[in-house]
Amino acid sequence: MKKVIIYLLLIISGLIFSYPFLWMISATFKPEVEIGTIGLWSSNFTLRSYSAVFQKIPIGRALLNSIFVASCVTLSVILFGSIVGYALSRLRFFGRDFIFGVILFTMVIPFQITLIPMYILMVKLGWVDSYLSLIVPGMISAFGILLFRQFFRDIPQDLIDAAKIDGCTDFGILFRIIYPLSKPVIVTVGLISFMSSWNDVLWPLIVIRLQKLMTMPQMVTIFAVGGQAESQLGAQLAAATLLAIPIVLLYAFFQRYFIESMTTTGLKN
Repeated sequence: MKKVIIYLLLIISGLIFSYPFLWMISATFKPEVEIGTIGLWSSNFTLRSYSAVFQKIPIGRALLNSIFVASCVTLSVILFGSIVGYALSRLRFFGRDFIFGVILFTMVIPFQITLIPMYILMVKLGWVDSYLSLIVPGMISAFGILLFRQFFRDIPQDLIDAAKIDGCTDFGILFRIIYPLSKPVIVTVGLISFMSSWNDVLWPLIVIRLQKLMTMPQMVTIFAVGGQAESQLGAQLAAATLLAIPIVLLYAFFQRYFIESMTTTGLKN
C-alpha cells in the first residue's frame, strides 16, 4: 500500500509538471479564440498555427543550421574535453593541479563578462555572419572537462598499465580502452553540450545577421518578438513547440545513460 501511494503521488506530480508543455502543444492545434482555455482538447482541430510559421519564416533552414552547429559543437566538446580530462586525471606533469584550478575558475565567470571581448575577436578574425562564429567559441567546455576527469579517475589503473605494457600510446589508451568504458559520461557531456548550443539565443543574435545562417532559437525569438507573428499566440506557441521537440526526443532516448553518469561520476573521488 505504501508503494501504491508513492507511485500515485509520483504520477500526479509528473502530470502537474508536464501539463504546461502538453497545454502548449495542444494550443497549437486550436483556433486562436480557444487558446485561452485551460483544457487540452478542442473539437475545432486546425494546423493554421504551423502553416503560419512555415509561411512567414524559413524554419526548415533554421532547423538544419541548428542541427549542424549543435552537432559540431557537441563533437568538439566530447573530443577535446575527453583529451584534456584524460591528461588531468592520468598524466603527471608540472602545473597539472594549477591548470585544473584555472579551468574550474572559468566556470564561475559569467558569459556576459566575456561577451564583448569575444565579439571583438570575431570581428577581428572576420568570422561575423559565418558558422565559425557559432561553432568555434563553444568547441571546449570546462564543465565537460570536469565530468570527463572525474569519470576517468574511477577507471582502474590496472587497465591503463596493461595497455601501456602492450605498447599503447596515451591516445590509443583513450580511444581504444577508456572510450568503450565511458559511454555514460560521453552521452551526458554530449547531451548537455547539444542542449546548451541548441538553446543559445544571445550569442547568435549578436554575431549572425544573415537570415540564411540563423539558428532555430534565434529565428523563433525574432519571429515571436520582432512582429512577424503579428500577435498570433498560436503561431508563437507552434514555433516554440518545434524548437523544443528535438531536445525532448533526444533526452528521452539517452536519459538512461545521462542518469547513470550523474549517479556514478566522481563517486569515489
